Amino acid sequence: MGPTPMSAPSARPSWYALETGGWRDYVTLLHPPYTAWHLSYVVIGGCLAPIVAWGRLTAAVVAFGLAVGIGAHALDELRGRPLLTSIPSSILVGLTALSLGAACAIGVVGAIAFEPWLVALVPLGVFLVLAYNLELLGGRFHSDLWFGLAWGGFPVICGYAAVAGDLSVAALLAAAFAVLLSLAQRALSNHVRFVRRRVAAVDGELELRDGSRERLDADRLIAAEERGLRLLAAASVVLAAALVAFRL
Repeated sequence: MGPTPMSAPSARPSWYALETGGWRDYVTLLHPPYTAWHLSYVVIGGCLAPIVAWGRLTAAVVAFGLAVGIGAHALDELRGRPLLTSIPSSILVGLTALSLGAACAIGVVGAIAFEPWLVALVPLGVFLVLAYNLELLGGRFHSDLWFGLAWGGFPVICGYAAVAGDLSVAALLAAAFAVLLSLAQRALSNHVRFVRRRVAAVDGELELRDGSRERLDADRLIAAEERGLRLLAAASVVLAAALVAFRL
């Protein structure tokens, strides 16, 4: 038997990345399935409020879409080009400034019109975006736990607070759920990113107990994790949609 041929991982930096160039870079920059996943946490939090104010919930979703879907991801791409886009750095900086500024404006106006204490969530949100994506303080805030708190628990809390004007045990429990689910996301995605972005080739095989052998290639190394990520993203969005349908 000859040597097992080596397998190179997909050239795409993520399973949802489009072919590089032009408008496709901007779609990839949004991380569409992950952005939808984390926006679903805002919806879940808002739908747990005693009375759902759909206007305020919509504003909260838009604000998070701007801050996370555009601002945070543009900052992330600015540091090291993990998605391999050709978007000019000046445009990434501009997208970050405009999206974060618009998100803050929505938050401040909404708080003044509803509950002034909600203004405190605005600078906290900006801090989480900058501290995590710019890896401030030596990357102290760029960890799995902070990812879970910033992109899981915080959106749930903000969604609930923006609609209800206060917090509750239900909101805190839902935030804990979102943190845990986000940690599961990281447990899967860390390995996938490592293989897609850092591994040059895979060479090996599996020897089964019946004596047969199966080739171990790059796709097989990450297939289960990527399928899990797809299913978890879809499940979170479906849960949010179910809660919306229930509260309508």
